Amino acid sequence: MSEPDKSAPSESIALRAFSMLEQVARAAGPLSLEELTVALGLPKPSVFRIANLLRDADLLSREPASKRYTMGPRLAAFAIDLWRSDTMRQHWHGALEEAVAAIGESCNLTLLEGDKVLYLDRVETNHPLRLHLEAGTRVPLHCTASGKLFLSAMAKDEVQRLLGREPYERFTPKTLTSLKAVQADLARVRKTGIGTHDSERFADSVAIAVPVLGRGGEIVAAVAMHAPSSRASLATCMGYVDALRRAASKIALTLTPSGPVVGATRGRRTAARPARRTV
Repeated sequence: MSEPDKSAPSESIALRAFSMLEQVARAAGPLSLEELTVALGLPKPSVFRIANLLRDADLLSREPASKRYTMGPRLAAFAIDLWRSDTMRQHWHGALEEAVAAIGESCNLTLLEGDKVLYLDRVETNHPLRLHLEAGTRVPLHCTASGKLFLSAMAKDEVQRLLGREPYERFTPKTLTSLKAVQADLARVRKTGIGTHDSERFADSVAIAVPVLGRGGEIVAAVAMHAPSSRASLATCMGYVDALRRAASKIALTLTPSGPVVGATRGRRTAARPARRTV
């Protein structure tokens, strides 16, 4: 394990390490040592030593090819544990319940976890015909409403890196299996700020997703609704956007002390904050 900077008090090193974790967690993609150095305003050798300390503790990971830093498995696990804490979950669940009461369809809160969408919480509709997905379920990015929303906030090379090699897994005849097709759909999501799913992961199913925004306007989660396509269409789902955004704003209040970002949904490019490792 690398030695810490002995010229600085331990408290200062701890705060610098925490600031580095914040930078990595908020970034839309992995950060280089140079980018971390500029962001933290510290000497490059100090940044390198702190980064090595965090890597040794599994709080940061370094990509072998690019040498860029991203969340380590221990930090990702800690983040998920915080998201699942009972106190915060009560606020989320209440916001989802209100959305379901207004919409009449199942609603869920999702998080980007590595190269998957994690269902963090869900409230089911009372309709007997419904798609049942429990909290803890993980689904792909390229064929889900929340997944497309998270991808829309990323640069094209980051989208390609997360999705991996083509063709992407096909689940239904409507699944988008090429990068070109996915990017074309993401261009629409960037304009509207709404992710969509039209029987691409699950047959006879439609869904839309809106972002939960962090203090800086970054996408930290998504609120989505699902319905059977025999009961709803994407066009009718668009009538539920306001209810979903109200739920997203209430959930954002638990994440941003100063309140949710105003006017940062439609037509604004935001940065997703992914947890880079599956836990």
